[in-house]
Amino acid sequence: MTSSPMPAAGPGRTVIGVSVAVPEPWAAEIQDARAGYGDPLARAIPTHITLLPPTEVAVDALGRIEEHLAAAAAGHRPFRVLLHGSGSFRPISPVVYVRVEDGVRECREVEASVRSGVLARELNFPYHPHVTVAHGVEPSALDKALAELRGYRADFTVPGFSLYRRGADGVWRPLRRFRFGSVSR
Repeated sequence: MTSSPMPAAGPGRTVIGVSVAVPEPWAAEIQDARAGYGDPLARAIPTHITLLPPTEVAVDALGRIEEHLAAAAAGHRPFRVLLHGSGSFRPISPVVYVRVEDGVRECREVEASVRSGVLARELNFPYHPHVTVAHGVEPSALDKALAELRGYRADFTVPGFSLYRRGADGVWRPLRRFRFGSVSR
């Protein structure tokens, strides 16, 4: 998922994303920070680590996609993530993020499982697990986010991931949660 504006999906199509949700209290902290840096879509995007970026699919493919994601989740186990410090994709992209310090390997393994089969697609950039905190805002806000979040720290266990669907209002909402090692709703 991303804060970049995307056009509406065509007839019979929808836009999905797959991500690891950052749990509370960190999700609200990061979302509040994102809003504070002026990101206009901060409240439309749950705090997350992307596994599959926004992808347009046929609505009638959602059942097959859920089957694929259930199988992908079944092949992994819960893992620990440590978010620590900040980073930036500038000058390539106007993004500041909180770094995934521990759990990078596991995120990459899960991402590879998710972005295969029915969800196989090319990426615009190599996969880099992170949590966005400022995107497409003024350079001074990017500088401020980078400086203020240098010491940020959050430590949590990832039990699985979720399939999200972007609504016509631009808000990302969860469709289904997938627990590692099993299937759950």
